[in-house]
Amino acid sequence: MTYQTSISDFRRTIDGAGNGWNAIDAESAARMKLQNRFPTGLDIARYTAKIMREDMAAYDADPAAYTQSLGCWHGFIGQQKMIAIKKHFGTTKKRYLYLSGWMIAALRSEFGPLPDQSMHEKTSVPALIEELYTFLRQADARELGGLFRELDKARDKGDEVEAKRIQQAIDNHETHIVPIIADIDAGFGNPEATYLLAKKMIEAGACAIQIENQVSDEKQCGHQDGKVTVPHEDFLQKIRAVRYAFLELGVDDGVIVARTDSLGAGLTKQIAFSKEAGDLGDRYNAFLDCEEVDASTLGNGDVLISRDGKLLRPKRLPSNLYQFRAGTGEDRCVLDCITSLQNGADLLWIETEKPHIGQIGGMVDRIREVIPNAKLVYNNSPSFNWTLNFRQQVFDAWVADGKDVSAYDRDRLMSIDYDGTDLAAEADERIRTFQRDSAAQAGIFHHLITLPTYHTAALSTDNLAKRYFGEEGMLGYVKQVQREEIRQGIACVKHQNMAGSDIGDDHKEYFAGEAALKAGGEHNTMNQFAAA
Repeated sequence: MTYQTSISDFRRTIDGAGNGWNAIDAESAARMKLQNRFPTGLDIARYTAKIMREDMAAYDADPAAYTQSLGCWHGFIGQQKMIAIKKHFGTTKKRYLYLSGWMIAALRSEFGPLPDQSMHEKTSVPALIEELYTFLRQADARELGGLFRELDKARDKGDEVEAKRIQQAIDNHETHIVPIIADIDAGFGNPEATYLLAKKMIEAGACAIQIENQVSDEKQCGHQDGKVTVPHEDFLQKIRAVRYAFLELGVDDGVIVARTDSLGAGLTKQIAFSKEAGDLGDRYNAFLDCEEVDASTLGNGDVLISRDGKLLRPKRLPSNLYQFRAGTGEDRCVLDCITSLQNGADLLWIETEKPHIGQIGGMVDRIREVIPNAKLVYNNSPSFNWTLNFRQQVFDAWVADGKDVSAYDRDRLMSIDYDGTDLAAEADERIRTFQRDSAAQAGIFHHLITLPTYHTAALSTDNLAKRYFGEEGMLGYVKQVQREEIRQGIACVKHQNMAGSDIGDDHKEYFAGEAALKAGGEHNTMNQFAAA
């Protein structure tokens, strides 16, 4: 619907209501409607699911068409990210938001900072989704509001050509609303609890839900020790629960990301149920660390399983957890991925201990032998020491190629002493092209960084505190923050405008006409940034 069509529709509605609506202006109503293109979270979920499905198909046709996101812990952070993307690249296409359970636990829980162990309130997850989309909607309203003001100025000057150009810009406005991949952890309980929370997340706007195969009440961060997985059928029940939530709410093409932590998880809480040899439960149990026993060696409380006519005792720890055989992580990971895709998941997430294209690609190749179009969401995690990892990868590659590495100490490659070396330069180039290369060679459709804005907030605050509370004083803020905002065209230098002051003034004028008491007059200090 074009701007003019919307005005015409409202004019008919107002005229049809009789004299009582004479004070309502059709163009003002049309502007407000255009500034709120997505009335509900479900409207957003349906819109963004379609985008994600189109992007997945584009990646299948060309792996260079991978997608990216950054984790955002507040609506303002997500908003500024999308405003920046539009400013620098002209479009939001193939750029998403990621909602990290880690950051909710660390930053958004009423209990205060928590570890990533699903201890935060489950309601904080849909609450952050709703908050992110509230801020993205406001970014639309602010940007369109600026265009409406430009249109009014062009009309006042009688410049019909400029007015037509601006009207076309309004009609072709690209929204800041993009897909969110939202972390539901291990489902926060049984499949019914997973279904109920998934509904809340979808109603808030999530088109893609990521769920992992850890035990929900023993959940750990994927880059910490002590991870405990569940049998496949337990995980598949939760995948089905999420799918039913999508279907019930009319988001038929909602996306499920199945995450496996099996590569680093050496424990399970239960032995899988098995009906016959070779079924899914039996295959899960085959990875258990067992010893063959006979009746004379049984101890009190021993748990036994039978396989191939033998009696086996799984290794059980004092915590009542069962241990997998060492070295089985990759095989378990591949099986997790295949069974997830065969039972309703759309994308995979393999949590690895390092960013290594060969390792990731090797697993994806095995998965694709069964599911040819399998593709990953991958965590470009701040938990990795990227500098050290890639310098060591280059070091090892040079050793394999017979190059002289005598000038380098592999264990000290993080040292600043190596920053100007050829090895460091090659490592940095591998980091720079990691997303492109792994999209082509390891089946990674979506690259995300889970916690980047957690780290950027800490770093920028540290730098400001050092300068402002030190010798620089106010210059520490002006030079490092405000002057750079102005020169780099950071929109929120006009912070009153960013917070919605101009939108509020527009509404005052709609509601009160000439009686409106507006904030944006000549004495508003934001006018000092008119040239910014």
